Amino acid sequence: MTLYPVADDVLFAPGGRVVIRTYGVASAATEDGATTPVSYRTWVTGVRDQPRYWHWGHFEDACHGHRKVLEWLTGRGPQPATAAA
Repeated sequence: MTLYPVADDVLFAPGGRVVIRTYGVASAATEDGATTPVSYRTWVTGVRDQPRYWHWGHFEDACHGHRKVLEWLTGRGPQPATAAA
């Protein structure tokens, strides 16, 4: 498995810190050398009782989704919906 970092942010809140991390994940290449598709995810740690995991279909969606999650957590936007993979 290979991880491809997209974006990392840390917010400091009264209850502790919140980490927002977006990355791409790909399985190991097959024996014949074929590449595997990359799936993108955003993980949020440090937030209780809230969705903490989003899937994105493409790199551009992951970048935009990371910004949307950050806006939601800082109170500047609605909760983001997961993009179809």
